[in-house]
Amino acid sequence: MFNTGELGRLRVSIQDELKANILPFWLERTMDLEHGGFWGRISNDLTVDREADKGLILNARILWTFSRLFSEYRDPAFREMANRAYDYLMRNFWDPDDGGTYWMVSFTGEPVDTKKRTYGQAFTIYALSEFAAAFKHRNSLEKAKALYSLLEDKARDTVHGGYFETFEKNWQLAGDQRLSEVDMDEKKSMNTHLHVLEAYANLLKAWENPALSLRVADLLKIFLLRIVNPATWHFRMFFEENWESKCERVSFGHDIEGSWLLSEAADIVGEQSIQASVRQTVRMMAMSVLEDGMDVDGGLLYEAEKGEIVDDSKHWWPQAEAVVGFLNAYQLTHEQPFLEAAATSWQFIERYIVDRRCGEWFWKVSREGIPSNDKPKVDAWKGPYHNTRACLEAISRLTEIEQKQG
Repeated sequence: MFNTGELGRLRVSIQDELKANILPFWLERTMDLEHGGFWGRISNDLTVDREADKGLILNARILWTFSRLFSEYRDPAFREMANRAYDYLMRNFWDPDDGGTYWMVSFTGEPVDTKKRTYGQAFTIYALSEFAAAFKHRNSLEKAKALYSLLEDKARDTVHGGYFETFEKNWQLAGDQRLSEVDMDEKKSMNTHLHVLEAYANLLKAWENPALSLRVADLLKIFLLRIVNPATWHFRMFFEENWESKCERVSFGHDIEGSWLLSEAADIVGEQSIQASVRQTVRMMAMSVLEDGMDVDGGLLYEAEKGEIVDDSKHWWPQAEAVVGFLNAYQLTHEQPFLEAAATSWQFIERYIVDRRCGEWFWKVSREGIPSNDKPKVDAWKGPYHNTRACLEAISRLTEIEQKQG
């Protein structure tokens, strides 16, 4: 049983990591003062690739992160970062002709991949709605609404439900649907639907719209009926158009991240029957991740298939999401193993994932805890969103738990 003193120490440890390590790195090392925006790639030893392409996901995640931080701490440095990310997004990623945001621009800001990936549009909505909430920025909210309407018009499957993955610049369905080279070429994925849910729920907080609320409820039902596998309580990952599952692989990081995002979205919608179903699902998913995915040292393993671990590395983002997901499961159930798992996850992060020499976090470590030095500190897929959000969520949730215990 954790007493309030132990919970307080855990909270302070997380707060110190955020303020003394994660945020100074992003504030001091990532701005491209020559060409605008942020560097597209920084190696693990802090070498900047000055000509690396700049990804939509990195820019949108920086925008979300520093908007959220400003809401929390009102620090003008966070406002500056958020404004910089917003300006660059609007100037370089936004397509003025066909709408939506490009996937990738060059280091000078010219479009180099003009595909419209639903995942990318979702992160744009997530970031714009957060910026709008933090700064009462009406134009940002209008852009988020317009992008939501565009996704509903172009990407939603009106026959089987859900959203298609990838489109050309002009919103014609692309021949290759993959989000990245490690993904399957299928028309629907758990990952994209998770982040559309996350984005739509965030937009709903800023814009109470009945049609949008209905879409969030629809997405929650898709997760409950199609994506969660009730035989294992893990997410299915890839699907045909008609939701036939095409893959038996399990991603523990997405499972634990998804568990708390489902919970949050259900609370925002506020429909009691959905909330009850989601609560039950979240408990079972968190239990399955704890039993199947957590290693003896507290690290979350990466992927499994048919009950066997197929990738035993420990990436930074599943560890971050584990802290939040297990705290959320504890708050819903008051079952002690979930609180212990959250604390163990944080201890693993502090011991193995935090880079004490160069700052920020390693991309991944081996099962034995050896860092992968060839993976970058910053690139199209590695931004400040997972670890900053995890720290903010954990601080807030631990404060709430302490108050209830006290």
